[in-house]
Amino acid sequence: MSKYDIVIVGAGHGGAQAAIALRQNKFEGTILMIGRDSEPPYERPPLSKEYFSREKEFERLYIRPPHFWPDKGVELMLNTVVSAVDPVEHVLTLVDGSSVNYSQLIWATGGDPRKLPVPGGDLAGVHGVRDRADADRMMAEVDGGARQIVVIGGGYIGLEAAAVLVKFGCHVTLLEALPRVLARVAGEQLSAFYEADHRAHGVDLRTNVTVTALEGEGSKVTGVRLADGELIPADMVVVGIGIVPCVAPLLEAGAAGGNGVDVDEFCRTSLPDVYAIGDCAAFACDYADGTVMRVESVQNANDQANCVAKGIMGDPQPYHAFPWFWSNQYDLKLQTAGLSTGHDATVLRGDPDNRSFSVIYLKGGKVIALDCVNSVKDYVQGRKLVEAGAAIAPDMLANTEVPLKEML
Repeated sequence: MSKYDIVIVGAGHGGAQAAIALRQNKFEGTILMIGRDSEPPYERPPLSKEYFSREKEFERLYIRPPHFWPDKGVELMLNTVVSAVDPVEHVLTLVDGSSVNYSQLIWATGGDPRKLPVPGGDLAGVHGVRDRADADRMMAEVDGGARQIVVIGGGYIGLEAAAVLVKFGCHVTLLEALPRVLARVAGEQLSAFYEADHRAHGVDLRTNVTVTALEGEGSKVTGVRLADGELIPADMVVVGIGIVPCVAPLLEAGAAGGNGVDVDEFCRTSLPDVYAIGDCAAFACDYADGTVMRVESVQNANDQANCVAKGIMGDPQPYHAFPWFWSNQYDLKLQTAGLSTGHDATVLRGDPDNRSFSVIYLKGGKVIALDCVNSVKDYVQGRKLVEAGAAIAPDMLANTEVPLKEML
């Protein structure tokens, strides 16, 4: 049985940054990174943006050049899945039946795209977006003539995919079960803006709709059936309805958790010598009044990786990183600072008709988050208001003549 000082399960942003941070912090022990992809660690957000739209070659997505990992003494075990964890013996069992022994384990597996729970969800031509292979399959279908596309889910993945597909000349129908897009992450003003913009670009965007089945000929999808009986023709279906955290082996081993695996302020699970980071880790978030939640972002994965590396090196520091996100759609760059969860008021700063504005979220009179569309200055300056928990009059926040940095 192979034995390593550190085993990292997951070769995405969090796993890669954990290995990088350990070496940067002068960790000299052995490191193994286990990934189920066939590629060395690469960026995931561009899969539904620049890579899917062919604006960026895959080689430019590598988090580090492939030679970086052996140069730094990080062994990669790719095309590999962990099936079980023995927290007593510190042993991982792999799907091929082999085993790996660890002294300390970092779980950074992220999640799988949530599947549509209706008949036909496994037909050919139905895609989630998790890895390069998913994006490549979608690109191949578009290249092969797919033009009637149905996107199910009005979150960032669905909206970004729709924007790219429209660019390729496809007829896109986007279906959202909730009353508005981005309902879980943004306020009504931002949702309304993005709905109008997608419709202006030709997307048939529908909210409050329920999909009851995906229909096909043979094994290939040909249409999406709605609850009202309508059948929408579809050469291809893209499903973006969230992720299911990949934590089953940890939970089966006795780790506390449910929607992800629970971690403390140092990203430690309830299992000895086992950490968890990134999309699969649920923690009490300082920027959401201590609500236990998962934060699905590159920032969170990277910063939690840094937190774990410091802890392993004997310098434990509680996780208190500032959450931020971004999304590119058409000519719109959305940058989000903070978490709008639980907001009780919003302030519109700027004019959406000019395609440059911000929505500022308040809770108890304090600034807790901003959504900034083509407004980099507001984003950079506004995050300082969130960090400070600043209480500022709404009419001042709305005054674009006064820079946000002058309001502290």
